[in-house]
Amino acid sequence: MKAGLGRGLNALLDASRQDDTNIIQQPSSSGGVMMVDIRKIEPTKDQPRKYFDEAALEELAASMKEYGVISPLVVKENGKVYTIIAGERRYRAARIAKLPEVPVIVKDYSDGDILQVALIENIQRQDLTSIEEAVCYKRLMDDFFFSADDIATKVGKSKHAIISALHLLELDVRVQVLAGEGKLSTSHAKVLLQVEDGDLQLYCAEKIVEEGLSVRGTESLVTAALKEASKLEKEPYEAETPDDVPEEVLRAYRRAEDDLKQVLGSKVNIRPGKKKGRIEIEYYSPDELERLLQVLGRAGS
Repeated sequence: MKAGLGRGLNALLDASRQDDTNIIQQPSSSGGVMMVDIRKIEPTKDQPRKYFDEAALEELAASMKEYGVISPLVVKENGKVYTIIAGERRYRAARIAKLPEVPVIVKDYSDGDILQVALIENIQRQDLTSIEEAVCYKRLMDDFFFSADDIATKVGKSKHAIISALHLLELDVRVQVLAGEGKLSTSHAKVLLQVEDGDLQLYCAEKIVEEGLSVRGTESLVTAALKEASKLEKEPYEAETPDDVPEEVLRAYRRAEDDLKQVLGSKVNIRPGKKKGRIEIEYYSPDELERLLQVLGRAGS
């Protein structure tokens, strides 16, 4: 098993959760808490969290104005500045609150250790979106060669939970953005994994967000969408395609399909025939059809 930072990591995370009213007077030379000008602090470029809820930051900032920063940031001294190892959310809120200085714990870690700490600290805080959490797991595997068992031990979760989270990275990247913004819950995202087609998956995801569907409602939506898609696939248009169409011509058709898909924002199939061809444009709701008609109307004007 990957040992990583071991007990040093646990000690760091425990220290970063302590109430600074109890430890603020510890001398900085012993690795305790000291106050630092907030202008001398900078985020790390490898921050695992990409989405910060602005409303939540405003709430935290309001609390900081009244009570101060209760939990210190963990930083690394980097010349004349301090790079954040853990605590960027608190740092952002402190800036909103216009605090002149914040409490920090200075640690002398390598760049690799900083990333590992940042990843695990964020996971253990349990306030990442489902996609951000999955990305953290993948980076621990890719950058530090952790196994699912290693991660499960580090973060106190089951191996099944780790693997289940990693499956979310199989979602269409556009759907991952919605999940990364907190607009789709983990349960919603898991249901969407049943949909392999990226465009259909995105359509379902957008309907979930627009209509505020429950998980059960999402299951019904996905079932209906897959049924409709299956019906379209079973229609015998492929039989019209001659067997003697040259491979280079078929490749040209595929390129044309991709071009039309970019213009229309929907899946397009070109079916060449012996005497005539057919262009299919898929849609999954009356609203989607209306959107396509508007796009085609603009293209023809």
